[in-house]
Amino acid sequence: MRSRGSSNRLPNSGGFGFHSRISALVLSMFATMATIYVAARMWQDAESRVYLIQQLHTTTALGNSAISVDNKLKDEACREQEHKLSALEMDLSAARQEGFVSKERPENDSTRSKKRLLAVIGIITTFGRKKNRDAIRKAWMGSGAALRKLEEKGIVVRFVIGRSANRRDSLDREIDNEHRQTDDFIVLNQVEAPEESSNKIKFFFVHAVESWDAEFYVKVNDDVYVNIDTLGATLSAHSDKPRVYMGCMKSGQVFSEPTHKWYEPDWWKFGDAKSYFRHASGEIYALSRALAQFISINRSILRIYAHDDVSAGSWFIGLDVKHVDERKFCCSPSSTG
Repeated sequence: MRSRGSSNRLPNSGGFGFHSRISALVLSMFATMATIYVAARMWQDAESRVYLIQQLHTTTALGNSAISVDNKLKDEACREQEHKLSALEMDLSAARQEGFVSKERPENDSTRSKKRLLAVIGIITTFGRKKNRDAIRKAWMGSGAALRKLEEKGIVVRFVIGRSANRRDSLDREIDNEHRQTDDFIVLNQVEAPEESSNKIKFFFVHAVESWDAEFYVKVNDDVYVNIDTLGATLSAHSDKPRVYMGCMKSGQVFSEPTHKWYEPDWWKFGDAKSYFRHASGEIYALSRALAQFISINRSILRIYAHDDVSAGSWFIGLDVKHVDERKFCCSPSSTG
């Protein structure tokens, strides 16, 4: 019985060993498959990392290229600005020698080939004063061929007038007809009125300096006789000075009463003494080219007063300007020179 029992247990023991070997084999297979799976994933991850690194390098290279192009553009812009700055510095240097900023003219401007005029004279006139204008044409200005001959000598003379407040009315038509006959007017786009006299003078200088290249620009009233030869000699004597304001220098009382003929609305600006600063009398005065250019450049911010001669004098207060008290310019309303 025992030996039979013993013989019966031996196969049971062998079966258990067989199953253990199968389990170990299965585990080994699972372990191998897991190892292969993990290795495959790691290989894929490595490939992904290589790809990402390559893409990063590509992107970085493109980024460097973009930055490089941008830097080149910036360098080009900087060089262009440097050229402009250099040109401006040269213009500024030239302007300092002139006195103020000179008006830029095109290279092909015919005025560059012409000799600079000595003077442009503006005779300030108004409506209803044709007799005065005719008298001036006969006395010293000339007309037609005589006027052109005077221009050949370096002096341009024109009557200066504005437009009627009622545009194209009979007053404007009379001036237009006279101008067609004589061709000796500067007609400003400015209302012709006594209260606009300071603006009229300002825009005469603006128009004159932008139309003619001259050493001097002269304002004259239409009741003044001018000796052209004497005027020319006087101006020539000061042509070596860059900033000249020439006239019969005077001062005068500032009137604060509104009913007074010479009432000054801004009287309080002239202090308790109520006296105008020194300025050229309004009958005739001359400005060098640099001062006329200064008026042209700063036309929009120049303050005007009740009287045109005071306004003109005020524009040069605080500037490095040579005030020339020329006694030949001191006159009655009948003659000068």
